[in-house]
This record gives sequence, structure tokens and C-alpha cells, in this order.
Amino acid sequence: ASERRAGRFELADGGTLFLDEIGELPLDLQAKLLRVLQEREIDRVGGTRPLPVDVRIVAATNADLGRSVEEGRFRRDLYYRLAVVPIRLPPLREREGDVILLARHFLAKYGEQLKGRALSLAKDAEPLLLSHAWPGNVRELQNVIQRALLKLAGPRVGAKDLIALLPAATAQERDDPRVLIAGTT
Repeated sequence: ASERRAGRFELADGGTLFLDEIGELPLDLQAKLLRVLQEREIDRVGGTRPLPVDVRIVAATNADLGRSVEEGRFRRDLYYRLAVVPIRLPPLREREGDVILLARHFLAKYGEQLKGRALSLAKDAEPLLLSHAWPGNVRELQNVIQRALLKLAGPRVGAKDLIALLPAATAQERDDPRVLIAGTT
């Protein structure tokens, strides 16, 4: 290395490091991660000696790690090292109460960023948001709200602003007068 740069573990020393999609980590990197967790030290690129680190790991995945272990795609020893306090967060489709709260949060956040003011959700949009399966979870909802705001002219996002942005919406849903109410509330 031509210059000294701290890596993620070094930067997180004394704190917490979040590892997203840990189930996608290649086996060779799993071995390296396991060594860091067991030895509590890292080898800096270009370094001459190990560097101690004190890092709490929070890892997330949408993969079934138990199955990945059985299929040989995830190291058993790493799985047990990480699974000290497993927390299952159900997908958004199983947390119906969160859909509208999150949509409102994203409207406020991205309304300020994109339109200079917080925006609101029209009542006719709620049944549409609640009926969608959200296979992409919170990120999908976030993206749908952002895309809706890019074309939005008024202060509220209604069903008519969302219907074309939800790929799972069928032609029947698009034509259903109960889902798409004329005007906004």
C-alpha cells in the first residue's frame, strides 16, 4: 500500500460494525472474517504486525443461514460465532402496520429533499400500499415513494401516483375503481 488507510474494522474499533448480506460473503472471506472475530485482531494491508480491534458485529441477511450451512455455502463455525443473539425481523408484508408509517416517513424525508417541503399520503393510497406484497421490503417501498415524488405535482401522493409504480399491480387492479379513486383526499 502506498499510503496508510484505516479499514472498516479499524474504524469501528471500540464500537459496532454492521455487515449487511453476510449470507452472500464468499467462503474464502468467511474464513478471514472468522479469524478476525476469534483473534480480535486484523492484518492491515502493507502492515508488519497484527492490529488489535474491539468490535461488536451486527450482521444481516435475507438468506436462511442454517440451510446455507447445511449446503456448504456458509461456514458452520462462523454461523455460530455470529448467531449469539439472533433477531428475526419479519418482511414488510408481515408488518402491515409499518407500511403506512414508513411511507409517511419517506414522504416527509424525500419531500423535503426533492420538493422542499414534507408531503402527505392521500387516504386512497393506503389500500394500494397495504395490498402490495413488497418483495423488496423497505427498500422497495422507499424507491416507490421516491419515484412517485419525482412526478408529483401536488402536495399529496395518491393511488393514481403509485399504481403504475407497483409492478405486481395487475391490469384488473389498475382498472378497479375501489383502488383508484378519482382525485385525492
